[in-house]
Amino acid sequence: MILMYVTYQGDADTRFDRDYYVSRHIPIVMAAWQQYGLTSCDAFFPADANAGTIAIAECRFTDEAALRAALASPETEGVMADVAHFTDAPPAQHIPGPVKEVSPS
Repeated sequence: MILMYVTYQGDADTRFDRDYYVSRHIPIVMAAWQQYGLTSCDAFFPADANAGTIAIAECRFTDEAALRAALASPETEGVMADVAHFTDAPPAQHIPGPVKEVSPS
């Protein structure tokens, strides 16, 4: 598995429609990229959204090839075009590397 975090930076004056993001944008992401290996996508909102990171999406892909295929897909254009519906803040992608599953002892 590999993760991609998508973050949005701003402050209290930055337009960000959380309801749209959760109810419309995240489903658009899932519909676009699930066929390439996206297994889940969750949204998080830091408690202090006055400055800094105002939203985070955690996208889980089966592997790096799936992530790369999704980002290179024609569906990505629609995902990116939808951003204007909920914010003026540009999304930033962060790919930390493969996740190593740890079994409890």
